[in-house]
Amino acid sequence: MDVSSSSKATLLPLSDAVQEALTVAKRGVEELLIESEFAQKLARSEQSGKPLRIKLGLDPTAPDLHLGHTVVLNKMRQLQDLGHQVIFLIGDFTSMIGDPSGRNITRPPLTKEQISENAKTYFSQASLVLDPARTEIRYNSEWCDPLGARGMIELSAKYTVARILEREDFTKRFQSNTPISLHEFLYPLMQGYDSVALKSDLELGGTDQKFNLLVGRELQKSYGQEQQCILTMPLLEGLDGVEKMSKSKGNYIGITEPGNTMFAKLMSISDVMMWRYYELLSFRSLAEITQFRKDVEGGRNPRDVKVLLAQEIVARFHSVQAAEDALADFVNRSKGGIPDDIPELALSGAPLGIGQLLKQANLCASTSEALRMVEQGGVRIDGAVISDKALKVEAGTVVVQVGKRKFARVTLS
Repeated sequence: MDVSSSSKATLLPLSDAVQEALTVAKRGVEELLIESEFAQKLARSEQSGKPLRIKLGLDPTAPDLHLGHTVVLNKMRQLQDLGHQVIFLIGDFTSMIGDPSGRNITRPPLTKEQISENAKTYFSQASLVLDPARTEIRYNSEWCDPLGARGMIELSAKYTVARILEREDFTKRFQSNTPISLHEFLYPLMQGYDSVALKSDLELGGTDQKFNLLVGRELQKSYGQEQQCILTMPLLEGLDGVEKMSKSKGNYIGITEPGNTMFAKLMSISDVMMWRYYELLSFRSLAEITQFRKDVEGGRNPRDVKVLLAQEIVARFHSVQAAEDALADFVNRSKGGIPDDIPELALSGAPLGIGQLLKQANLCASTSEALRMVEQGGVRIDGAVISDKALKVEAGTVVVQVGKRKFARVTLS
């Protein structure tokens, strides 16, 4: 796909402020396309005093956000703090199509009612990262609905099937004779048209969104606009350190979870994964994080540095006091430790519902009692409070605790 510059203007010199802004923009990113173009956009913005228009679109396919979602929101906040106009776009129209990115089957489209319900919480949760007073919130039904049949046909004429099939997941499905519905081809076109409607200078997204973001560049060119630049952020690994963070995989940290739960989950990540979380989630300077690394290499306990990360994240989504309380709770539980003689048992049926697991491990008399204990915050897995009654525990070995005295080390297969 062509990502060449469409601007033939005389190159502007890059001031120290622009160089610094470029450094901030590039921190932790997977790709910035095209960096030289974006540098010129920053320089023109500085010269004119006109902020860049920076767009992030999220489809409200689920009601809650987790820390994985905040990787790209953090980048938006950094750019917002540089004085640029960030646009939080809720894809209420595109949700009805269903983003096929990275999928090998057709995603069932959501109903208007489902989308409306999920959208209610999206911006309020995103506002825990972004400054809501400086954030433009838009819904893409504003310009997608008025397109109508004629407009959709005219838009579709601006892109070829061959270009759409360049997308890897479409190619794989086509070659394996896996069905692709026609409406799925519309998704990248509609996402690209959002960039035209918003006159976007920069669009952010996860690495799985690269193709869709580049379609936006191409459509802007077709509509005679200056092309947006593309910034892709890595997909954050979950608590297991392997799979990307996902509620369905049970390896997530929800941004509305209790502070104590968030803290304990963050403390459970590996010492190696801690640096990845620092890079993608922390607002500390790169110089501070580099110093932390040197301190650990020099003998400082990595646990101390992990505590600082956990406190920062809990304070961001709750309060400084909540972070202090979470640390105190964690230390208190750490002192209590896990008894040396806890029962060890093996269970099958992974992924196994939390209620069944507690019953089969003889930690609760029934599944209903188990779910009540979860609801009351009395269940922990590897020290983290479990609040999701629908949780399915994946294969592996975990320490399960019910109340203060019931423990079991369960190996689930």
